[in-house]
Amino acid sequence: MRAETLTKAKIVDAIYEKTDRNRSEVKDIVESLLDIMKQAIKKDHALLISGFGKFEAYDKKARRGRNPKTNAAITLPPRKVVVFRLSRKFRDELACDNPA
Repeated sequence: MRAETLTKAKIVDAIYEKTDRNRSEVKDIVESLLDIMKQAIKKDHALLISGFGKFEAYDKKARRGRNPKTNAAITLPPRKVVVFRLSRKFRDELACDNPA
């Protein structure tokens, strides 16, 4: 069974329900937060949120690959990749919620 995806709109709704701000204020705050996060990753190549995890951006070099349809060799261009690593605290919380 697949869980439902949490969207930006659902985040806005959840914050709206817990605060005395109007929906458009909450939407602006969420947008600002996401913009700050994006800029941090672009500029610093890392964003750490204590107790949650760390986003890191790094450059991947050009590499050889192949076209699966024609099996022809191609060169894949360099690109930027973003990875997310859970904090140890959050990982432990997830493990407690889902015993094997």
